[in-house]
Amino acid sequence: MAVMDEQGVRERGPAQPWHYGPPWWQRDDGGEGGSPHSRLPWRTTVPLTVLVLAASNFAAHEQPHRVPLDGYARLLILATCALLLWRLRHPVPVAFGTAGLALVYVGAGYPYGPIFAAVAVACFSAVVAGHRRAAWAALGMLWAGHLLISLWLYRWLPPAGDTGANLGKEMIVATWVLIIVSVAELVRLRREQWARERADRAQAARRRADEERLRIARELHDVLAHSISVINVQAGMGLALLDSDPEQARSALTTIKAASKEALGEVRQVLDTLRAPGDAPRAPAPGLGRLPELVEQAASAGLTVTVEGEPPRLPPGADLAAFRVVQEALTNVVRHSGSRHARVRLEHGGGELRLRIDDDGPATGADAGGSGNGLAGMRERAAALGGTIEAGPRADGGFRVLAVLPLDGNDGNDGNDGNDGNDGSGDRHDRRDRRDREDR
Repeated sequence: MAVMDEQGVRERGPAQPWHYGPPWWQRDDGGEGGSPHSRLPWRTTVPLTVLVLAASNFAAHEQPHRVPLDGYARLLILATCALLLWRLRHPVPVAFGTAGLALVYVGAGYPYGPIFAAVAVACFSAVVAGHRRAAWAALGMLWAGHLLISLWLYRWLPPAGDTGANLGKEMIVATWVLIIVSVAELVRLRREQWARERADRAQAARRRADEERLRIARELHDVLAHSISVINVQAGMGLALLDSDPEQARSALTTIKAASKEALGEVRQVLDTLRAPGDAPRAPAPGLGRLPELVEQAASAGLTVTVEGEPPRLPPGADLAAFRVVQEALTNVVRHSGSRHARVRLEHGGGELRLRIDDDGPATGADAGGSGNGLAGMRERAAALGGTIEAGPRADGGFRVLAVLPLDGNDGNDGNDGNDGNDGSGDRHDRRDRRDREDR
């Protein structure tokens, strides 16, 4: 059921996390508590700092012409990496701060190498956080400063005797900068796509839940309205005849017992479906095959019903909708019409079923406790199958309900109207109901 699907999404999260992004990007609570940025990213920053320090020592051995690493160089490396702890809270200052410290490191003549990894991580985080221009500006500042040092200021900066760099090497550096920014942009776009997919999925779950609640409300209304209307009429009759005609009052009480038993059975069937959405219903869904029962129940409420035509073989969803339309129309006659006679006419042809329910009126204005949702529910059922409902007073004073339902329409939405995310359980129920009827 869609309500349960929505609850499962809230409790367990997406069933396939990587389809909507890596799991650590889907946690909205910052891990064990707090906002996503309330905790500093120690678990990624500390290993990166250790790696940068170790790789810088290796780079110093490979570049003997540069200034050897000393305490000041290691302090610059530690400060650059330490800034990464605030890259989630303050991505823009961290991007410029790491770029500036790296520029100081290069200007001091220390070996080229892993310190630029900290700058790449800071700018990557800024781009992913949406600060694209700031990340570009920080990298541009670093590259421009390095270009200035390597082509001009190297004469006055350590190490002594440095010959500077040529434009070819600078183009290689610029290429690496572009690669870093391009990868960050790609990740940012992909992450935004994952966020949109998660939002769409959550919206679809909420829509399915709303549609399922509407379906349940409509089903319970249709199940209860008819039986309770019969009970209301018979209870009034029993009270009126209790003293003058005890046998007739006894008959009314018997009818009340039968109607209430049937109502309880149908409510139990709806509730069983809610409790076990993946299982087949214990009883087949009602259809036009139970039209004689409706006629008998209406007769017990003092309404004579004439049926014209034979019901065709319908898909389970259309069969249920047709049954509910007739049931609701007869219920409205019992509750709101002064006529004690109704006519039900069934016609089929041209790929559609036409149901016409007439009474001779006039309207009494009586109300047996209804909610006024009966006609709306009938229209919703017909619309879910691609059909129509017309209801209104006739020129001669009676009332007519005309339903047109397609015989070969989409039947899979009856259990979940408009549910684009149907998991197929409604189709399985329909096939099982069809087999049950064929067995009978």
